[in-house]
Amino acid sequence: MTDFPETRTSLIAQIRSPQDREAWDQFVIMYRPVIYRMARRRGMQDADAQDLVQTVLIRVAGAIQGWEKSSPETKFRHWLRRVARNAIATAFSRQPKDVGVGGSEMLDLLAEQPATAADIERELLKESMRENYLRAALVVKADVDSESWRAFELTVVNGQPSEEVAKLLGKSMGAIYAARSRIMRRLREQVQRLQESSL
Repeated sequence: MTDFPETRTSLIAQIRSPQDREAWDQFVIMYRPVIYRMARRRGMQDADAQDLVQTVLIRVAGAIQGWEKSSPETKFRHWLRRVARNAIATAFSRQPKDVGVGGSEMLDLLAEQPATAADIERELLKESMRENYLRAALVVKADVDSESWRAFELTVVNGQPSEEVAKLLGKSMGAIYAARSRIMRRLREQVQRLQESSL
């Protein structure tokens, strides 16, 4: 995985057909959160980030017919990353120039902004990794019993001490560790499956 979630070859073929609304919806579910979160972290307000997502998706819809896999190394996600990066650059270049009014809030915001294309790519990578883990978590959560998931969520996601969680759930420490370990393993396997379904 590099920049965006992996995209199955079959999904790419399906979204080329304007009649396949279900494939397009699946594509949007996969990529909208990645683009949106990245835009928000670049400092865009909600409405601007939503507009950026729409711009990227419209560009993809208009250009998908022309995308070709020119070599085994060619990845759809690399092309999509370029489309998103160009849309972000365009959005920022079209923003009106604000007049400075003093204060340190803007300096703090500017310090958080990626300065180069490499910074933007690293940000996209981080967001796509997050999205893959969220997708994997949905699959794994549906497959495990609710108490095991709760133990995992409380200890790993919320960072609560295992001793507290064991008392709260009425389980032994061993049961908490086993549930957490089992779910972590399944999450890694699911993320790997998502990666292997790439082009």
